[in-house]
Amino acid sequence: MRGGGIRATLGSIVFSAELLVVFLATLVAYGLKAVPPVTAFVSGGILCVLMVAVIPVLRFRWGLICGWVLQGVIVATGIVMPQMYVIGGLFLLMWVYCMVVGTRIQKEQNRRFEAGDS
Repeated sequence: MRGGGIRATLGSIVFSAELLVVFLATLVAYGLKAVPPVTAFVSGGILCVLMVAVIPVLRFRWGLICGWVLQGVIVATGIVMPQMYVIGGLFLLMWVYCMVVGTRIQKEQNRRFEAGDS
């Protein structure tokens, strides 16, 4: 089942920006010695790869579910670096906003299409 084009587009914008932040947070975790270097780079790298992998499948319902899970994981990285609670929380708020607004726009587009409006 499809998740909707507008939500997928907005979600991919959020993830694209968040990808850069997660990459930089990985470098910060390494620089601050919050975790061992291998742990920082492996976990940060896996998270970045998962985010890149999820972006093209956001158009499917299961892709959106994966997006929600990844948002939770990113917020949970605050366990290691408390700053990520704030940063991850802000991106989570953007994600929620994009999903709500995307759903609203998609419903309006569907309504107009069914009514025959252009």
